[in-house]
Amino acid sequence: MTNIEIKTEFIKLDAFLKFAAVCGTGGEAKLMIENGEVFVNGEACTMRGKKLRPGDTVHVDGMDFAVVSA
Repeated sequence: MTNIEIKTEFIKLDAFLKFAAVCGTGGEAKLMIENGEVFVNGEACTMRGKKLRPGDTVHVDGMDFAVVSA
């Protein structure tokens, strides 16, 4: 599991995928989310604007990430 540090209260899921270098563009992030390829806290998430807070986990493309406070 890779820790991704955020300095804000939350980060939106599509921005998180770009920030964690899972994808290069917002368009790629949008497609991954809409296609049900992204799991937040163990459940498929199709909401691009889903707010992730420290303690949340993301699984995508065989990779696991934990959102942590900086």
